[in-house]
Amino acid sequence: MIKAILWDIDGTLIDFKAGEKAAIKACFNIFGLGECPDEWVAEYSEINTRYWRLLEQKKKEKPQILVGRFREFFSLHGIDPDVAPAFNEEYQVRLGDTVLFTEGAEETVKALRGRVIQCGVTNGTLVAQSRKLKKSGLDTLLDQIYISEKVGFEKPDPRFFDAVFGGLPGVSREEIMIVGDSQTSDMEGGRRTGIKTCFYNPRALPYSEKVDFEIKRVSEVASLL
Repeated sequence: MIKAILWDIDGTLIDFKAGEKAAIKACFNIFGLGECPDEWVAEYSEINTRYWRLLEQKKKEKPQILVGRFREFFSLHGIDPDVAPAFNEEYQVRLGDTVLFTEGAEETVKALRGRVIQCGVTNGTLVAQSRKLKKSGLDTLLDQIYISEKVGFEKPDPRFFDAVFGGLPGVSREEIMIVGDSQTSDMEGGRRTGIKTCFYNPRALPYSEKVDFEIKRVSEVASLL
């Protein structure tokens, strides 16, 4: 029996791509950089994903990836890389302006209230996640929220999950399931710590590592309990 669900936020409960696109375009306007075409947003998104994987692999620190991704992106388009630190600060704020749930996510979280303990687990920055959680209402819908900057460790580091387990007295690891869209962060963290793993894979992407469950819609989680 599952007694606690650890929900990844970006890309699982919240449509991260929508927020990312809106935030970048807004920041280009704020900094007077002209228009940011959709192709540039897609290019940045790939760079961003690569940098976050370096963080998960402990090859870079978070301040390095937050600014470094924009430095690399700007250098490809003739934009002064020195703009990156200020751009990133504004970007963290703007990420909280456009908050959309993934299909069925809000309804599922509401339906599961009282049935299981629901925790939000995220590597996103404190500034961005605090605004997203408040605007979406997840700050009150979820029972507990763990943001890596407050915990002191990033998923998939077992120490991040130790902090979560400490907030779930009386719940064994066999009774906990993490639901997320990242193999390298969510699923790897679940595997390392011996909890059930549920891979949210709406685009049916290929993957090599074993997971306990695979879903294409967040609403499918209810049937796994």
